[in-house]
Amino acid sequence: MTDISDFLEESFTEHESCLLQPFLTNFDSSVFGLRNLPEVVKGALFSRYSRSEKSLRRILLEEFIKAPEASFARITGEVVNNNADQLVAIQQAEAFYERVLIGYGDDSVAELGGAHIACEGISNIAAKALEDSRLGISPLEKSTRYVLFNRKINGRYRYYREPSIMASSYAERYEKTLDCLFETYTALIDPLLSWIQAQIPKDKATSERAYYSATRAKTLDLLRGLLPMATLTNVGLFGNGRAFEYLLVKLAASPHQEVHMLGLAMQQELDKMIPSFVKRSKSDRGIQYANYLATNRQNTELLAQKLLTQCTPAPKSPVQLIEYDPDAEEKVVAAILYPHTDLTFEQVKEYVSNLSTQERINIISTYLGERGSRFHRPGRAFEETYYTFDLLADIGAYRDLHRHRALTQERQHYSVRHGYVVPAELKEANLAETYRNALDYAAETTELISKVLPDAAQYVVPFAYRVRWRIKLNLREIYHLVELRSSRQGHPSYRALAQEMYRQISAVHPVLVSKMHFVDLNEYALERLAAEQRIDTKMNQNN
Repeated sequence: MTDISDFLEESFTEHESCLLQPFLTNFDSSVFGLRNLPEVVKGALFSRYSRSEKSLRRILLEEFIKAPEASFARITGEVVNNNADQLVAIQQAEAFYERVLIGYGDDSVAELGGAHIACEGISNIAAKALEDSRLGISPLEKSTRYVLFNRKINGRYRYYREPSIMASSYAERYEKTLDCLFETYTALIDPLLSWIQAQIPKDKATSERAYYSATRAKTLDLLRGLLPMATLTNVGLFGNGRAFEYLLVKLAASPHQEVHMLGLAMQQELDKMIPSFVKRSKSDRGIQYANYLATNRQNTELLAQKLLTQCTPAPKSPVQLIEYDPDAEEKVVAAILYPHTDLTFEQVKEYVSNLSTQERINIISTYLGERGSRFHRPGRAFEETYYTFDLLADIGAYRDLHRHRALTQERQHYSVRHGYVVPAELKEANLAETYRNALDYAAETTELISKVLPDAAQYVVPFAYRVRWRIKLNLREIYHLVELRSSRQGHPSYRALAQEMYRQISAVHPVLVSKMHFVDLNEYALERLAAEQRIDTKMNQNN
């Protein structure tokens, strides 16, 4: 790295160095970080940085620390250590930072500030609305595999009491149905855990901790189908201002009151952390955008219902490869060669079209090299071709695959029309009838409520019921998704989807997936056991 002493103009007095020191990770390198600064300051600082000949250190010193109108000392807490006063200072300095930020007229400036925010006690309907964001937002949700969801607060199970249902004649039926689902979930935990442990005894090489963790995870995996979409969960989010601004607009356009109110609550908190970056979501422009999205969704839904009423649903195929490029291999090979020549992409494609099959295989093999693990992912040439799948699986599996963001995916409504999945283990343990009874009762309630409140009825739908969704993704993302989601520790329901996606792509493009070596097509009794044993090894190494 370049030493900062190479830049002769970059020198600071002792006093200036003292002013800068709390906010920089170093003074003697061309690579350094910012610290102890609010997001609004960092965003404004970087936006100035892009249009100035000065160094970042010099801009921070002269245009922020020494600028009276910036209220810098109060914002960074140098003068006072009172959060309320600091918030007032940020608000007072808003005009100054707006001149720096908004003056650039570039939406990307809003990506320069970010925030962490926690959304607790929200339904799975709301959680999926948050996690629909693909870029700029990183979500983390409470796991159904490691956390029990049968805890009561003040004698009531923790699920969302949807306001329109609770104000209707279905309120009692709604609570009775969801209570039944949670009571069944609770009642089956111990007998199922005992059955699993009887079927798969602990061996001498496995610790009690690893064995119990693996069998408990297996139990909760098998029973998560009983949890309804109303189940309350926690979601933590980190995102940049631009992504949060768009997310707030989308939440405002939601047909669900809970989601709409969640957006208002998030706006209030983000206004305390990155106000300059999310201001437009509550402006006239943001309100108009939300209305535009809501109106278009409603009109399109009505039109689709009118046009497709007479169509007969297709058979319940879990994985359908409905679109792929027959010229994929040629395009990928051309994309591999393109960065290493001066020719146009069209010229490279023409050259590739005259190659033999073996010559193409050699080029692809060279490009992929020797993959030592699934983390050795292909380069961007594999983004040249796309695949579209129509998937039908239990909502639990959908929730897991929904976390993948480098692709396009759209779901249909959560409903009970596609039936549900009963894990084979529940049948073998003679617990399936109890499981089915709770799900059947939930289906009756869902259909009853949906006649009057179709959107709200989705809160009743348990995870065991199937949902249909489509995904479109490139070959590079296929490598990541299929190898990750087929791995041993994964849930069986989404492992089956990943394995079938691999088989169907292999059937049409065997050469392109010839080095997808880390697809696991095996079946396992305890999916989490190997992972828990690795944790034991790490714990022993650290002791």
